[in-house]
Amino acid sequence: MKTRLVIVVWVAMALFAVRPAGGQRVIDRIAARVDDDVILLSDVRELGEYQELVDGRAEGNGQLLDRLVDQWIVRKEAETARFAHPPKEDVEQSWERLKNSFATPQDYEERRKRAGLTDEEVRSFVESQLYLNSYLDSRFRPLVRVDQKAIEDFYNNRVVPRAKERGQAPPSIEDARDTIREALIQQGITEQTDRWLKESRARVQVQKFLDENGQ
Repeated sequence: MKTRLVIVVWVAMALFAVRPAGGQRVIDRIAARVDDDVILLSDVRELGEYQELVDGRAEGNGQLLDRLVDQWIVRKEAETARFAHPPKEDVEQSWERLKNSFATPQDYEERRKRAGLTDEEVRSFVESQLYLNSYLDSRFRPLVRVDQKAIEDFYNNRVVPRAKERGQAPPSIEDARDTIREALIQQGITEQTDRWLKESRARVQVQKFLDENGQ
């Protein structure tokens, strides 16, 4: 009886938890179930706030929810594999790089406050992003092959035209080789990840509770 009561209380908290936002109290609710876990509407909102900070705009709630489902899949896989979380030093460096990507520290602070995020929430997003990306890199990097022709094609079709657009002399292919190789590896990791996620989505049970407009 006690166990049943705990479950009922937990469900009630998940459905009706509140958090302050812009001086108002917002009712939280379940946005989706993924197997035996839930994604809350507050999770969707917070990801949108982070996108506003980093990109200046957020995707629609439906797209945000799809991203959270994908993140759930990657995190579940990483945790099952007991993939190590990033060291604190790596998280701090990534957080500093994010802040330094803004024109000034004041610009970062203004954008962060406008997005409605605390420094700790931003750092948490950075840590999560680093963990998931590191896992995907470790899983798919060994599968990516980059040959000489791919490097030459990238150099001739991307590097040289871009340098000319800027009125600059392009670097030699030898000087650009390592950068090109890494860009192609990252492209390959993205392609491998997209295929894997498409297959993985078919194996998990996802029940969404947002309507077509993401409400």
